[in-house]
Amino acid sequence: MSLWPWILAACVLAYATKLAGYFVPRSLLKNPRTMHIAGTMTIGLLASLTVVNAFASGQSLAFDARIGALVAAAVALWLRAPFLVVVIVGAAAAAGLRLLGWG
Repeated sequence: MSLWPWILAACVLAYATKLAGYFVPRSLLKNPRTMHIAGTMTIGLLASLTVVNAFASGQSLAFDARIGALVAAAVALWLRAPFLVVVIVGAAAAAGLRLLGWG
């Protein structure tokens, strides 16, 4: 079976999901509980994407400079550094670890 029907089905599903957002009542969107749930889901999604990008390499786990960069960025966040500083610290840590041969 071809992959194209699955790609087209995914496109239709994505479009339908976006279109359904226009039909959600405004009162539901302004509800504090809904706003809290949406914010929490965003944080969870970002955390899961960060972990997958830091620890996965294809189908296997990877322990390389990305983990050091994640730890360095987490420390910078813990110290309440601005976002740009966190990004620079993480990039510098990854570059330094790769320079030392950690992949």
